This record gives sequence, C-alpha cells and structure tokens, in this order.
Amino acid sequence: MLDIVIRNGQVYDGTGNPWTRLDIGIHDGRIVKIGQLHDSEAVRVIEAEGLAVSPGFIDTHVHSDLLCTKPDIHKIKVLQGVTTELLGQDGISVAPVNEQTKPLWQKQLRGLNGDIGDWPWNSIGEYLQFLSRSTLAGNVAYLVPHGAVRTLVMGFEGRRATTEEMRKMRELVEEGMRQGAVGLSSGLVYPPNLFSCKEELIELCKGAAKYDGCFVVHMRNESNHILEALDEMIDVARRSSVRLHISHFKVIGRNNRGNFQQALEKMDQARAEGIEITFDQYPYTAGSTVLHALLPPWMHNGGTEELLAKLQDPEIRRRIKDDFENNHDFENWVESCGWGKIVIASVTSEKNRVVEGKNLLEIAEMRGTTPADAVFELLLEENAGVTMVISWGEEEDITNALKHPMQIVGSDGIFGGKPHPRLYGTFPRILGRFVREKEVLALSEAIRHMTGAPAQLLRLKDRGYITEGYWADIVIFDPLTVTDQATYEQPLLEPIGIKYVLVNGKLAVDNSSFTGLTAGTVIRNEEISLKIT
Repeated sequence: MLDIVIRNGQVYDGTGNPWTRLDIGIHDGRIVKIGQLHDSEAVRVIEAEGLAVSPGFIDTHVHSDLLCTKPDIHKIKVLQGVTTELLGQDGISVAPVNEQTKPLWQKQLRGLNGDIGDWPWNSIGEYLQFLSRSTLAGNVAYLVPHGAVRTLVMGFEGRRATTEEMRKMRELVEEGMRQGAVGLSSGLVYPPNLFSCKEELIELCKGAAKYDGCFVVHMRNESNHILEALDEMIDVARRSSVRLHISHFKVIGRNNRGNFQQALEKMDQARAEGIEITFDQYPYTAGSTVLHALLPPWMHNGGTEELLAKLQDPEIRRRIKDDFENNHDFENWVESCGWGKIVIASVTSEKNRVVEGKNLLEIAEMRGTTPADAVFELLLEENAGVTMVISWGEEEDITNALKHPMQIVGSDGIFGGKPHPRLYGTFPRILGRFVREKEVLALSEAIRHMTGAPAQLLRLKDRGYITEGYWADIVIFDPLTVTDQATYEQPLLEPIGIKYVLVNGKLAVDNSSFTGLTAGTVIRNEEISLKIT
C-alpha cells in the first residue's frame, strides 16, 4: 500500500516542460510510481483536479540559519511551498567558529539571523549535526561562509591576506566541504569579506571547486560599479573553475539602470565562454539587510565592537557624513536611493520598537536630529542589531531578469520585527503576479526557476524534479488563485492558494495549514557523502 497518492493533478516536473496529467504514488518518503494510479490503494489520497503539482520550491538565498530550528516561526517557508533552503549566505554565518570568534559572530549576526541562545557547535560538521537533531519543517543545505573562515585566520583585520593566510583559509574551506557544505559564500560589502582581494577569492574558490561546490556571492558593488564588480566575479570563476552564482542580482539607483542589460549580456558572454554562471532574484523593488551596511568600508575594520566604539567619536561621525554625501567608490545606499527610501525593519529592544516601519527621514524628525545621526544612535542603542528595507529600483528590471534562462528565485528573507514582505511572499508572488497576472513567463518555466534550476546549481541528485526514485518534496497549488498577501505595511500576511506541501513524503501543509510535521533533513555535499560511505 502506498502512503500517499496525488491524483488527477497537472504535473509540472521541474524541467520547464508543459504539464502532464499524471498520478503520483509516494512510499517511505520517495516518489515510487508515476502514471495512472486510480486502482492503487493508499493511506491518503489527495485529489488534485485543477491544481498544479510541482517539485517543492528551493530557496537559494535565505537567512534561516538559526530560526529554521523553530518551526512555529519558520513555518512560513513551507506555507509558501519552499521545501529546501540554502543557508550560510553572504559569507556571514554561524560556522565555523572558535571560542574567540563565536561571541563576535553571535553579536554581529543577531539582527540578521536572530538569537537562539548559546551555539553548541564550532565546526561546520557540528553545526550540521545540531541541525540534524533539530525539528526542521524543511530541508537545509549549507555554504562555507567566507567571513567566518577569514576571522579564524585573521580576525576582523581590514587588510589583504598573505599567501600563507590564503592557504590556511583554503584549508578551512576544504574542511567545511568535507564536513558536508555544498559550496562557498561571500558578501563583499560585509566585514570582514570586504577586505579581501581577488586572489584570496580565487584561492578559496579553488578549495570549493575541488569538491564540486559552487560560489554564491553578494558582489562588491550593485550600483555605480556593478559592471566592474561582475567582471571581477567572472574572472574569479574563470581562474578557479568554480560554478558562479550571483546573489540577489539587481542594479541599484535610477542613474545606473542602463547597466542592467549590460550585466545580463556579460553573464551570457561568460556562459558562452564555458563558465557556469547563474543568479537569483527576489520579485520586489526593495532590498533588506543590516543597518550598519550603510557605513563606509573603513568603519568595519575590527568588527562590530570597534565599529560601535568609533560611532561615539564626533570626528568619525563627521567623516561618515562626508562619505555619505561625496564618496562614490563604495556601495553608498544613501547616495543611490536617499534617506526617505531606507526603512527600519527590525530592532532588538522594546524601547525602539516604534521606529519599525518608519523611514530615516521620519525617524530623524521624531528624534529632532539628522538622518545620519539617527542611524548612529540606533546602531549604538541596539548594539548594531538593526535591519532595514531599501527601495532600489523599478519593476521593469525584475521582469527582464525573470525571463532570463539563468534566473533562479531566491527570497533573501530575514525574520524579525516588520520584515521585508519577501519573507512571506516571494514564491506565491512569482506565481500570482508575474505568471498569472502579468504573463511575464509561462508557469512551467517559472516552476523550473524555482525547482530544477536550483537543483542543478546545487548538484542535488534526487530533488528538484518529479521523478520516480526522487524524494517526495512536492507542492500542490491552485494556479488560478495563488498569490502573496504580504505588503510593506502588513508583511506578516500568509499567502493564499498553496494547498498542500510535502517534505520527504510527509504533509507539512494540509489544506493550506501547517500540520506541525517536521520531516526536514540536512542535505550534505553528495560527493562527500559518497566518499564517506
């Protein structure tokens, strides 16, 4: 007897092919039969007439590294059809650490990844074991974070690495890959990653490529110098033979929109050259990150503790304000977007909860100060545990990128406070607004961008497609009603139209409600698993 049969659905297999009317039989967590199964007995039959049946969505950019262990908080991911997430993003995550760097990263990441108390791990292997013992609503995979590796070798020093330091960092990357990571990540606007040179990135990427890992990167610049930043990343991939994946591809600021098409063409040229390159993107014209990302690079030398100490110096504040107004060489969000488009998403203290959802012009007026000083004060009061939402572009750019064959859907969702609506709405928004309403791309192709394409990027051997023998990560939704409801004003509204979600053959979502079943698992580097067995 089968555990579950899904009958009469419109099956989209994840390849981009049009749907086929097929039944799906599931047993022991896997898809065991596909065909006409009307005579097959099952413990549970799901009647999917008129519904789309798709592989579970794979979110290639998340910040669920800690809160994935809290199903009551994390359940929003399965409620929008996400069955697998890629952790360890932007080069700033929770492992590897040691007893000296752990408290630094706990403080630095509190605003981004949340707080679950003590971290009972140091190595990537220990962290993945911790996740394996936790209750996970969905599956997770992990990237070796560049910044965590760098701090083990160099601390938060704002300088180039020596050849010997690069060698040690590469060894740590390779160790993380052997322990199960699926690739390497960096965020070249975040400390300490931003202090690295191209040669350091090439050396570390060689370590990831040795174990067939990918390189997932927030580029050094997404505004005035985006084309140069993209050239740098393509050359890193060329010289290291790593698969390159650009995080949350966008072009910041109206004055730079002309670079959008040129950037896409550069990626096409890289593919033609033989470099495997892809990018992910969220379907919104605003981004979200930590508030201290507004500050110029020189402020990050030494880490968060030193940053907060510097902010108490009036002369340093004056220098930062001058950079906001006159420095075009770094990712200057203030110059590109303006104070009125920077909104505080979350703080850690109750006393400042009133600023959540307000932009920096409004907060400055509330406090009787300048927007820059409001930033400085909030960072000090919250020990840097503040996130923001920034409006950066136009929807036309989103639609142009969505249609590109290299595009993959990634939410970049951040929990806490009044978050960016992408946390609750990314995948249903693609299906509702951009597929059904705007007809930007066919439903079959949109599903490929959410399933088969990320599975190819991560070299997943048995997920991302509806195929016999594959794990039963499946989402069933109504293509006529599916949509997001979360907005910037009300970002915690759940999507509609996602009817059923299976994770490893277990119903995580039944009739649009979270069941409480936590069948998620840790997905480790397949090459390493083969070697271990």
